[in-house]
Amino acid sequence: MKIDLRDYGYKPEFEPSLGELGRIVRVDRGECDVITTKGVLRVLSDSQRAQNLLAPVVGDWISIIEDPDLGFLINEILDRSNTVSRRDPSEQIIEQVLVANIDHVFIVHGLDRPLPPGRLERFLIIARDSKAEVSIVLTKADQIEESSELKTTIQAVAVDVPIFTVSLKSEPPEGLKALRDLMRVGKTIALLGESGAGKSTLINALIGDEIMTTGEVRTGDKKGRHTTVSREMILRPEGGVLIDTPGVRSIGLWDAQEALERVFEDLEDLATQCRFNDCMHSSEPDCAISKAREKGQIDSRRVERYIALRDELEDQKNREVKE
Repeated sequence: MKIDLRDYGYKPEFEPSLGELGRIVRVDRGECDVITTKGVLRVLSDSQRAQNLLAPVVGDWISIIEDPDLGFLINEILDRSNTVSRRDPSEQIIEQVLVANIDHVFIVHGLDRPLPPGRLERFLIIARDSKAEVSIVLTKADQIEESSELKTTIQAVAVDVPIFTVSLKSEPPEGLKALRDLMRVGKTIALLGESGAGKSTLINALIGDEIMTTGEVRTGDKKGRHTTVSREMILRPEGGVLIDTPGVRSIGLWDAQEALERVFEDLEDLATQCRFNDCMHSSEPDCAISKAREKGQIDSRRVERYIALRDELEDQKNREVKE
């Protein structure tokens, strides 16, 4: 049966000058699963390309050639429309591309766990920099009261981002239809979130089948095992493709600084009006942020997230100096 690549997001600009067109649906240490009009091919990526800044990632459109000795090879990675990237946690400058050619990013967080300072804000930066649509999906709503403080705090931070609350244990599942309505033929959605946030379970529900392996979550800290060990693209029968990603645990210092400056740009600007340059925005006299909070001009939860991220960033810097 011939595969219609429009189901996988094909556009006329994704047309190679040489070789067969395909889209990478999975990457495994120098080899890729690639969807083509003939089906899935196992394609090699040479060692030089694997070390290159344009190493292949899930979502890439590529041209494929066949070598009589080696089999199918990546000939070219076609120009990317966008990427979801982060700074490599082990480096200061190197960009780590997670996925490519994305239309929508779901930031997934489980309501059964606390939200560490800065995590949501840093995910927002990564998602927004892709230039794709961004939504926040709060899973496991059945495990916490609907009027939770955590959900209200997230709304205060992500003031311009749609937020969807999902409870998959209710009948019918709460919030699932709203997410399905966002999907259509050819649209690519990537899921970002820490391990145990419920990404694989959410994909299973959206697909309507037990495609992804799900894992247990430790009761002590609500952290999950890495059930997804590589990025993988899954076709939804009703239309659209989903890309699951391994739980992102490490987001670097650079990302934290970016989040402070961009997600809280309004508070960073307001802080310049404080009397003291090192104002802690609590009990200091002539604090512009405290005054705005008292007048109801700024949501207190937003200020608390800002201060928590600023303090976390300062702690990180101090630890680096000591090391």
